[in-house]
Amino acid sequence: MPIRRLPESTVNRIAAGEVIERPASALKELVENAIDAGATQIDISLEGGGRDLVLVSDDGIGMSPADLELAIERHATSKLPGDRLEDIATLGFRGEALPSIGSVARLSLTSRAKGSDDAWTIAVEGGQVGPVAPAAHGRGTRVEVRDLFFATPARLKFLKAERTEAQAALDIVRRLAMARPAIGFHVSDNGRSSLRVQPRPALLGEGPQEALGARLADLLGREFLANALPISAAREGIVLSGYAGLPTFSRGNALNQHLFVNGRPVRDKLLVGAVRGAYADVLARDRHPQLALFLELDGHAVDVNVHPAKAEVRFRDPGLVRGLIVSALRHALAAAGHRAATTVSLAALGAFRPEPAAVLPFRGPAPSWNPPRPGPALREQAAAFQAPLPSGAGQAVAELPARAEDAEQGFDPRDLPLGAARAQLHATYILAETRDGLVLVDQHAAHERLVLEKMRAQLAGSGVARQPLLIPEVVELDPADVERLGARADEFVELGLILEGFGPGAVLVREVPALLAQGNIKDLVRDLADDLAAHDEGLALKERLDAVCGTIACHHSVRAGRRLSVPEMNHLLREMEATPLSGQCNHGRPTYVALDRSAIERLFGRK
Repeated sequence: MPIRRLPESTVNRIAAGEVIERPASALKELVENAIDAGATQIDISLEGGGRDLVLVSDDGIGMSPADLELAIERHATSKLPGDRLEDIATLGFRGEALPSIGSVARLSLTSRAKGSDDAWTIAVEGGQVGPVAPAAHGRGTRVEVRDLFFATPARLKFLKAERTEAQAALDIVRRLAMARPAIGFHVSDNGRSSLRVQPRPALLGEGPQEALGARLADLLGREFLANALPISAAREGIVLSGYAGLPTFSRGNALNQHLFVNGRPVRDKLLVGAVRGAYADVLARDRHPQLALFLELDGHAVDVNVHPAKAEVRFRDPGLVRGLIVSALRHALAAAGHRAATTVSLAALGAFRPEPAAVLPFRGPAPSWNPPRPGPALREQAAAFQAPLPSGAGQAVAELPARAEDAEQGFDPRDLPLGAARAQLHATYILAETRDGLVLVDQHAAHERLVLEKMRAQLAGSGVARQPLLIPEVVELDPADVERLGARADEFVELGLILEGFGPGAVLVREVPALLAQGNIKDLVRDLADDLAAHDEGLALKERLDAVCGTIACHHSVRAGRRLSVPEMNHLLREMEATPLSGQCNHGRPTYVALDRSAIERLFGRK
């Protein structure tokens, strides 16, 4: 068969397959266009999960009749004034979205340009373009997409249930709204309002950081903001900001990790790997932190023209970006000290609340019962409850042995964050009293973290001890894996692993960390190669070293079941207050639960 040119309608449908995968994809393109148009309010309506209707209305700069005609042509855009892909400053730039949507759906655009008194509309149905006609419309643009994929029925079979598609569309709007606190968003689904956020600075006159925090609280919940750490760091022209959740405020999946590059929501393996590396010391592999991080850098330092969906990026200096993220997150986590998530305390209070007693139906006459009058024995027992305790009784609980210098200065340990130890429960938990409540500490988990942090400090000071192999280990790998390992060999030297290239398809292991000398070296090297391929971060070696240190710390820490004296308990509390990351054990579980006094009083109905 001879080569021939494909019809324009077929070309548009092929392009639509890359850009418009589902209703959420179409909505993303339309909302990004509204943001690029300078909108301060964007209203969105969905019907049938977006299959029946996607409507986006904004108050941006609008379009003239000539602009409307060009807007539905492929590769026509106003966002590359110099035709330089290195100077992309907008969310959209390809000029593919509207013609792609118009080739598979019934599309209409109605717009009135800023400063004009006239509005105009144009319609596209399955790739067939209608004429520009006058219309009635206020300032801005209204884009209406009906019967998505009616021109490509096969695509409809791959869409999910209406509720699933609507949720995917809502997630898209949430992510875009996070990076734009100055813009208000309203989403209605089948006539019901499902999301409404006001433009923060216009409403409250807030600064950038306060506006971002308020917007994240609106979208992710105030619980997130209460358990997140502010992130602010800069290095060589790259600025990182946002909020990162405490390790004890983690989830079983990474869906609540929101990453942005120059205001664009992305799913980039380098950024995901950097986050995983930063939390590797405080979270188990099956737990994921909640965070929203915003990376700002010069357009020449990042390539967003990687995929039509624009969800992937490439950095000119990936090592610089990764290092900034890892160091900023680790610094914030270390500065948090012993702080743990408030959700831990709320869960504890929920567990304490008694369940209402079951009331069984009673059938029959009401019983006649007269309570007996209290006799002399009962009166004596009641009077005994009012009598003062014997001298010295309860002193062990009411008084705390304090240091002499503390007593001279009028120091009260209850004013410290973790308070004064009062008792030990079940030879496992330390009960401490603070000025405003009480703290319950898992002595084994807390001491395990303290021992691990001391071991890490010693390793950082003296370096990881290496053990040469009597017979070097040859590990066969794909050539691409060998190249990745070779590029990061200097980093592995600092962790005690000496690798050398051994031909195009193998590496030679000459020395290993002494702590891992008895492990399977080949599996370790293969895991490192897999981590580099998946996350651009060699975490396997760090995680195994941490696992060995964690095992040693576990075996050398205070065990559950050991009785502690009051000074020992207080010494443990003071060390926790002075040790970074002591609010969670080596696997991200909390080491203590704090309950404030007002919550306890509500538990007993006193408030």
